[in-house]
Amino acid sequence: MGRTVVPHSHDTADKTDAALESSGRGMRALAVSFAVLMVTAAAQAVIVAFSGSVALLGDTLHNVADALTAVPLGIAFWLGRRAATRRFTYGYGRAEDLAGVLIVLIIAASAALAGYEALRRLADPHDIRAVGWVAAAGLVGFAGNEWVARYRIRVGREIGSAALVADGLHARTDGFASLAVLAGAGGAALGVPLADPVVGLLITAAICFVLRDAARQICHRLMDAVDPALVEEAERVLGEVPGVRRVGAVRLRWVGHTLRAEVEIVLDPGLTLVEAHAVAVEAEHRLIHGLPRLGAATVHADPDGPEGADHHAVLVDHQEAAAERVRHAA
Repeated sequence: MGRTVVPHSHDTADKTDAALESSGRGMRALAVSFAVLMVTAAAQAVIVAFSGSVALLGDTLHNVADALTAVPLGIAFWLGRRAATRRFTYGYGRAEDLAGVLIVLIIAASAALAGYEALRRLADPHDIRAVGWVAAAGLVGFAGNEWVARYRIRVGREIGSAALVADGLHARTDGFASLAVLAGAGGAALGVPLADPVVGLLITAAICFVLRDAARQICHRLMDAVDPALVEEAERVLGEVPGVRRVGAVRLRWVGHTLRAEVEIVLDPGLTLVEAHAVAVEAEHRLIHGLPRLGAATVHADPDGPEGADHHAVLVDHQEAAAERVRHAA
């Protein structure tokens, strides 16, 4: 019995639809997690008001900041759905990187405010009221953040959004910071009023570690860094394409949550233009299937010979001049 084979496509419309679907799922994940974190923070804020716990205040501020990171990231996802223009020829995917910068600034602001409140309470310690409620609020903060972390990380990995995964890891760290509130409540219950502001300072330190990791990740994205394993995989895929004699330079970059590639392959100089083009198309096709989240690839084909020929001789002077400008700038 025969079967019908439905061909798949990689044309512009299909790629656009996939990008729209990914951005839509990302926006839904942000909306749901924003609501969960704001409810969590609101419940904690009520307990802060009548308990006076500075550790819980720091955790509440951190949860609010974590919720607010959904706003710039949601705007970035919305922008990423817009089509490329003659000015923004690669589209608006890099808006995710700009959102990442805002996320880092929000985390930094929450660290500064939490640290200030903890130092102020160290200088002027107060007794904590409703210790049991403070402990319960810490557990609520942990549960809310852990749920949000699992949701954001799962969706982020499925749609290929490094920013959403990072935001999920940030929420998981917030959850453990919420558990630290329990230590402050326990110290207060034992009659050690300084335990609360000390735990507040520890939470501030935890926020600073998250800030460092988030800043490093965003810096890498702004500098077009990718996992070297992706480059190795691209070289392996290209090397297995029939007709490819050698693989030249391979460049990858993230544009939002989609990868783009620029690669060079070396072919038999006896191939016709049509044959060389067919090899290049097959190379792009295999890359799209072989690399996760690759949206498009530009494949440059070079002839392998004849011996002694330099097919880029006309560009040598320009390349040397560019290298000289870089050396002088350094």
